[in-house]
Amino acid sequence: MAVFALFAFLAVASAMVVVTHRNPVYSVMSLVVTLISLAVMFVLLGAPFLAALQVLVYTGAILVLFLFVIMLLNIEREAPGGGHKLQKLGAALAALVFAGLLATWFVAAQGAVEPVPLDAEAVALVPLARHLFSTYLLPFEIVGVLLLAAVIAATALARRGGTSVGEDEA
Repeated sequence: MAVFALFAFLAVASAMVVVTHRNPVYSVMSLVVTLISLAVMFVLLGAPFLAALQVLVYTGAILVLFLFVIMLLNIEREAPGGGHKLQKLGAALAALVFAGLLATWFVAAQGAVEPVPLDAEAVALVPLARHLFSTYLLPFEIVGVLLLAAVIAATALARRGGTSVGEDEA
């Protein structure tokens, strides 16, 4: 229980840093800590395969892609005091509405559903692969296409103001 509490606190704290930090590189590095904390929680739930996927796919591949795009775009740190007062008011209002909905959901769900105990079949590789490549094949492929489009768009945006690769050598 203490290990869960430690990594749950670490996940929530690093997720808050992801959202609040002005430097995008620090935000991505905090997201790494968040995803590794979630992987530890998967191990505690008895799903080591999902934990390994969490580390390899999300932390290892997608966040490296995020860092690559951030470095490619050469995003500077945002100046302090940025944003309009109306944006800040809207964000605060949205946060309050979200917190209220979350609290309402927790109160309504208190004792309503009995948690299903995890067994070896629930986290086995074969049923997971069967669901991934049958039921969730289309969303899985759409995510891959979206990531490809994001990389192409970031490259196009980075090249818009600069020179192309072939122009430097001539």
